[in-house]
Amino acid sequence: MTLDIKIHLADLMRTALNSLAPDLAETAIVLERPKQAAHGDFACNLAMQLARAMKRNPRELAQLLLSEIPPSPFVAKMEIAGAGFINFHLHRSAKLEVVRNVLEQGENFGRSSIGGNRKLQIEFVSANPTGPLHVGHGRGAAYGASLCNLMAFAGWDVTREYYVNDAGRQMDILATSAWLRYLELHDHRITFPPNGYQGDYVRNMAMEMKIAHGDKYARATSEVLEGTPGLPAPDRADEDAKAQREAHLDALIANAKRLLAEEWNYVHNHVLTEQLEDCRSDLEDFGVHFDVWFSEKSLFDTGLVERCVERLNAAGHLYEQNGALWFKSTDFGDEKDRVVQRDNGLYTYFASDIAYHLNKFERGFDRIINIWGADHHGYIPRVKGALKALELDPDVLDVALVQFAVLYRNGQKASMSTRSGEFVTLRTLRDEVGNDACRFFYVLRKSDQHLDFDLDLAKSQTNENPVYYIQYAHARVCSVLAQWDGDDEVLRKADFGRLDSPHELAVAAKLGEFPEVVESASRELAPHMIAFYLKDLAAEFHSYYNAERMLVDDVALKDARIALAAAVRQVIRNGMAIIGVSCPQSM
Repeated sequence: MTLDIKIHLADLMRTALNSLAPDLAETAIVLERPKQAAHGDFACNLAMQLARAMKRNPRELAQLLLSEIPPSPFVAKMEIAGAGFINFHLHRSAKLEVVRNVLEQGENFGRSSIGGNRKLQIEFVSANPTGPLHVGHGRGAAYGASLCNLMAFAGWDVTREYYVNDAGRQMDILATSAWLRYLELHDHRITFPPNGYQGDYVRNMAMEMKIAHGDKYARATSEVLEGTPGLPAPDRADEDAKAQREAHLDALIANAKRLLAEEWNYVHNHVLTEQLEDCRSDLEDFGVHFDVWFSEKSLFDTGLVERCVERLNAAGHLYEQNGALWFKSTDFGDEKDRVVQRDNGLYTYFASDIAYHLNKFERGFDRIINIWGADHHGYIPRVKGALKALELDPDVLDVALVQFAVLYRNGQKASMSTRSGEFVTLRTLRDEVGNDACRFFYVLRKSDQHLDFDLDLAKSQTNENPVYYIQYAHARVCSVLAQWDGDDEVLRKADFGRLDSPHELAVAAKLGEFPEVVESASRELAPHMIAFYLKDLAAEFHSYYNAERMLVDDVALKDARIALAAAVRQVIRNGMAIIGVSCPQSM
């Protein structure tokens, strides 16, 4: 039977609380690790929590609690510190018990039940399928996938979801862009709109259409350009010029739909399928998997968007102005009201987004987490306001924001885009530095903080590269275990009392922190805490490895040291699995 020392100490404090103040028996017992080792292994602030209710001095209450704590074979000393903390100093055997726990629990060590198997949906990436994923999407993908792994490890029933924007104007622009490139392949002389999609992937999709269907979708140039306003000079960047370009593009889209009629669906579905499959393949190769690919179009097909708007209108949360329907977003803390249906009858993206969140609630999730780019910060109050207007609990929804990543090479900011204006793709970055470095470096900082991605460091095989440093620690343990060539059962039965050096106790203490880090990281939606922990664990192990021989002649000591190393390997594997990074056995 394994011992969870933190639970054991909490039980001791609970016994003392029940004896001293049974009326306050439900008070939470909080145990934390002191920042200074001299203050013990754990500290409890229960006396300070009770002080107001009991109208007593915290240090006096701490003394009373101390007198009611039952003796424990795992506690060497208890003392009162500061304003009323109770500090626990553990026996060495208790500190080392974590080694046995790790070896017995294996890949389950560190798992938590705080999620209570409640249903959690995490929606992330959700990039418009209008082109290859770029390095900005990569950070959201790595963070989202790591967060899903973390929350599942903390006991949540996680559904990973990608929201496919397949019903909006951007997809119409992509389809029209591919069609115009297709017309170019049939010698049409049409000025390609500067606000169309420019990448080579658009030309490739046009070529696929030509190879498969010849000139089936070709139409006369005069018909394609019919009624389109002229384009302004290329060097004009004023608002009128921008509006003129948008009007020109909208006219091209309208003409494409009119001229192709039913065949427009083929063009639209062709580009959607191609880009969505490219996105799915890219993410799968990056180790990012989704349980659900949810179609925005399905919200319209099922009538949910219309019903959602009608529900808001019936509740008095909409008004009409200039032919459009507006949501009273300012009633719920937004800076201005928002259009949900334009004067031409078309619903806005916001309307479909409200319907999508209603759908999430209808699917019965206990908690919903959206991962958005930092530029969507202003979108949060209007979505939460819409939920409140629908009489849904907005606190069920959390939004985690992800800042952009900036690439650096040779100490200089690297170009993020090519001459054609396309961002550097995620695939290109992965090809250069590898999946492991991508996944780890993307989660090295809190998601809402700017991230400087050092390409040279990510590729280096030095201790300064945190991925290499952690993987090298794992490989070192694998090498030692291969030389030892013993049985796992021997390690579980090793005499851990033989481990008494400061390095060994420091490694054991760091192993014991892993479950606490998992719980804290899950509460704060912060997988970067796992990355930082793994760096610290690797540092403790490398210091130990460089200071002590593992394969000594003393069999009992050797087995104990090998057991400690094996526990380090297991915890590294558990932590790296959360982040989505591999653990090679040799390097």
